[in-house]
Amino acid sequence: MNGTMDMKAIHYLYTLLVIALCLGSCAKDEVLEEPYGPGKKPLGIEIVNHGLSPSLGLPGTEVTVSAFGLLPFKDELVFRFNGERAEVVDITDSEIKVVVPDFASTGVTTISVGDVVVFGPIFSVTGKISIDPNFQVTQGANSGVEQVITAADGRMLVVGAFTNFDNKGVIRPINRIARTFADGTYDASLRSGSGANGVIGSIMPFKSGYLIAGAFNGYAQRGSDISNVTYINGNGTIDTMGVRPFRRPDQLDTIKYYPSFNGGFDQWVDALYLQGDKVIANGSFRYYISRRYDQPNRLETRDSVILDSVEIRQFARMNSDGSLDRTYRFDSAAGRSWAGGNGEARMSPILGGPNEGKLLVYGSFTQFDGQQQGYILRLNADGTIDETFNPGGTGADQLITKSFYNPATQKYVIAGNFRTYNGRPANRLAVLNEDGSLDESFVAKEFGGGGPSFIKQLSDGKIVVSGDFQTYAGIARNGFMVLDEQGNLIPGYNATGTFSGRIENIIERTAANGQRALLIYGYFTTFDSRFANNIIQVIIE
Repeated sequence: MNGTMDMKAIHYLYTLLVIALCLGSCAKDEVLEEPYGPGKKPLGIEIVNHGLSPSLGLPGTEVTVSAFGLLPFKDELVFRFNGERAEVVDITDSEIKVVVPDFASTGVTTISVGDVVVFGPIFSVTGKISIDPNFQVTQGANSGVEQVITAADGRMLVVGAFTNFDNKGVIRPINRIARTFADGTYDASLRSGSGANGVIGSIMPFKSGYLIAGAFNGYAQRGSDISNVTYINGNGTIDTMGVRPFRRPDQLDTIKYYPSFNGGFDQWVDALYLQGDKVIANGSFRYYISRRYDQPNRLETRDSVILDSVEIRQFARMNSDGSLDRTYRFDSAAGRSWAGGNGEARMSPILGGPNEGKLLVYGSFTQFDGQQQGYILRLNADGTIDETFNPGGTGADQLITKSFYNPATQKYVIAGNFRTYNGRPANRLAVLNEDGSLDESFVAKEFGGGGPSFIKQLSDGKIVVSGDFQTYAGIARNGFMVLDEQGNLIPGYNATGTFSGRIENIIERTAANGQRALLIYGYFTTFDSRFANNIIQVIIE
């Protein structure tokens, strides 16, 4: 019986082996197709590393590129400087001669044949904007810069989200506030102590010192009794006042010190504006907050501090001591502020021109104080809506991310996601007249790869734009460009390489060598394809 079972097992294994051999034989006869098709054959073109002569130059410069394997493709190859097609002058066995095109910018060179691309070295296009080599903030800030102001003595105060500035905060953090000399050299004499424990979004000269605002509840030695706004002395120390707080009869009377500016808000304060001897604040807040030190709390404990709050949205005006000015955008009968915007509402003070003292308001709102508004309006000095701004117009059709007024040209410039303004085409950028109507002589071109987030018009009329776009009007502009007053790229001012990040503001100033300069700050890491941590200065011709 065992022998019979063994023979059956052997026969079974033999059958399986035959089937396997048959299957293998059949598989050899089957021809499988390549699922993705044949790969691209290499062109045999090689660009020599560092093979550009010269390796930098203006548009119009003839450049010799050392390369091999070009002749078979002489009539079909295309040479580009950072995406811009160049004129080919000559091709030999070992080189190609090309001319830098008018709107070329710093970046990689390429040779393409059909859809096959060979990458070459970086060519630096020299233009009329270049990083200032004499500006002494060489390492920048390790996080965003929200605002920079210049004091009467020429020194600059810088505030933001950073904890290290120009690498001077390695040992002791520089928390959100720093001071430099005019050339950018770090000034270690500022006595800010541990600085702010949250982002400082705004700084403004006030009395003999400065008001700072943002999202913080502590500054230097004061770890409490601050609600996103406080006053600091000119040397950077927080200004305090002596107060005799509430005591029960059985307690000793003492003096305690509290911040002298007794006013603040429950949430982020984006900007401050000095109006006479009063302060207008703008932000995402809903409540104004102040403190009382002379009354008992419910338990009548010592050193009582009572918080008072008043509902007031987005805009408020404070007196010089921090108390709330209830004559500004406030309904006294209801005990709260006017409605404000149904979305984000940011302010841009109008400094100069026939409407000086008023506020331009823009953002993501479609209603303001109960009225339909197209993402932009103007407030009178008393906080009421200025009906002379864009009368009868519908404004923008989508949000506005940045706006500034230029008193030299008496124009407003706006950037955002909109495609129309007052029903007229306005492709994400627009120039407005003094009365808020659309200046139709400015025509924005098509963006590719992204859109703009920043715009500002310089005193000479040039318009600086930044964002995450890759092309403008079909021309490679990697996040930064300069336009004329009609919306065209200006030759010579658009040679800079890649920009990465977001600009908060640009300040026109004079460089250490007397040249015209732009101080650029915000949240960015790259400018002209070079390292740039949130603050740089460029020379502009």
